[in-house]
Amino acid sequence: MPKMKTHKGAKRRFKVTGSGKFLQQKGVRGNKINRPSRSQRKWGKDQPTSRANREHLKVALPYGLK
Repeated sequence: MPKMKTHKGAKRRFKVTGSGKFLQQKGVRGNKINRPSRSQRKWGKDQPTSRANREHLKVALPYGLK
């Protein structure tokens, strides 16, 4: 069997918790400096992914994030 490939875009955008849950960033990746502090705090936290995304991530990240 050949090795399964990790999707590099998914690898950069998602995190896996210790219990195996996937977290995603809140969509703002740059230009945060000119925004209000309240918005920056909101964007700093990761949110859990939807159930539909989890199924795709299991294929895109076969070995998790190492």
